[in-house]
Amino acid sequence: MHKNNWVCALLIMAGIVIGGFIGSLFPSTWLNYGQSFGLTQPLVLDLGILTLTFGLSLRLTIAGIIGIAIAIVIYRLI
Repeated sequence: MHKNNWVCALLIMAGIVIGGFIGSLFPSTWLNYGQSFGLTQPLVLDLGILTLTFGLSLRLTIAGIIGIAIAIVIYRLI
């Protein structure tokens, strides 16, 4: 059976989201320990008639890493 890379990407994203949700449920535990990366303030490009706002922020926590690991294990078992 051929494994699809899109399924792997979706499982990893689901693992990140579920891990982040679990980390937010327990805010004062070691699961919520992590680091934030990205732009602290959005980048605004004003072209007169069009204004574009760019922003990206990632928060990597222990719970998210555990979610990614579980997603990879589930992908290998499929």
